[in-house]
Amino acid sequence: MRVRKHDLHDLIQKKLEAAGLSEEHADGVAESLAFADARGIHSHGAVRVDYYAERIAKGGTTLAPNFRFNKTGPSSGVFEADNGVGHVASRLAMDEAIHLAQETGVGIVGVHEMGHSGALAYFVKQAADKDMVAISVCQSDPMVVPFGGADPYFGTNPIAFAAPRMDGEPIIFDMATTVQAWGKILDARSKGADIPPTWAVDANGEPTTDPNKVNALLPVAGPKGYGLMMMVDILSGILLGLPFGKHVSSMYTDLTKGRNLGQLHIVINPAFFTSLKEFKHNIAQMVDELHATKAAPGFSQVLYPGELAEIVETDYAEAGIPIVKDVYDYLISDTVHYDQYDHAGLFAEQD
Repeated sequence: MRVRKHDLHDLIQKKLEAAGLSEEHADGVAESLAFADARGIHSHGAVRVDYYAERIAKGGTTLAPNFRFNKTGPSSGVFEADNGVGHVASRLAMDEAIHLAQETGVGIVGVHEMGHSGALAYFVKQAADKDMVAISVCQSDPMVVPFGGADPYFGTNPIAFAAPRMDGEPIIFDMATTVQAWGKILDARSKGADIPPTWAVDANGEPTTDPNKVNALLPVAGPKGYGLMMMVDILSGILLGLPFGKHVSSMYTDLTKGRNLGQLHIVINPAFFTSLKEFKHNIAQMVDELHATKAAPGFSQVLYPGELAEIVETDYAEAGIPIVKDVYDYLISDTVHYDQYDHAGLFAEQD
């Protein structure tokens, strides 16, 4: 099933409104999820709607949050999200970080007590579209075994980066600090597909190819990914006075309560460090030189990090966005949620 981006946005928005979310906030979430699907990041797209709708319907999301921004210094501040939908809170917090960077050269804004915010790529692009460089990090619930460990401690703890370039879309790089994000497991479940044995382990700590037997994910590059996920947790959790590591609330265990997640946006104004024109020109030159690099056997061309998503977005704009039939059927149904995933049982062994 292929759907145009604007049609997918409308289907998602209607479903979230039916669950109880306001039109404005449902539109904000739908924009973020449709953005993800349009770039091939299906793990953070429409496949998440059932979960969001269920949490909204069960009271785990503040429907009318008291959003407020507290400026803590010339270049810093904390955005209080009041457990509202993370997609909207994160976008508003990034607006504040951009404003600070426009005035002082740097803007650092933490998002305090938010819900899940989806793909970080959406927010760093928001800054790059304003000629800013941006880094965003976000903590998540414990589902990753630390290097050398058998029990989960950290979350997938993603990192995203974006920078503007001359005569082209900004470069955007978004990664989980695991081999793959948990959403990829959900995506595989929805498709009834196997996963590579390097992604995750079962309840015994053994590699598994069955997404339904996954008990924990593996850090990317072993100890290096492990170090990065600790860094992310410190910056988006401990730095904001929030729970960290194994103390972060589960995404799926109790959908009647808020998540209290943290996120950090770091925005840099290139014009405070160099010529903006020269900066964007050099980014474009870097991309051209990467493209011109001799390709290794089995590759047709060297791509810059994150470029595959840009290629997919162009293809989907013409052919439509592929959506799993079960997910599409849910979106067009009158059901608020249908428990496609056993939310409460995903990590029951750890409780």
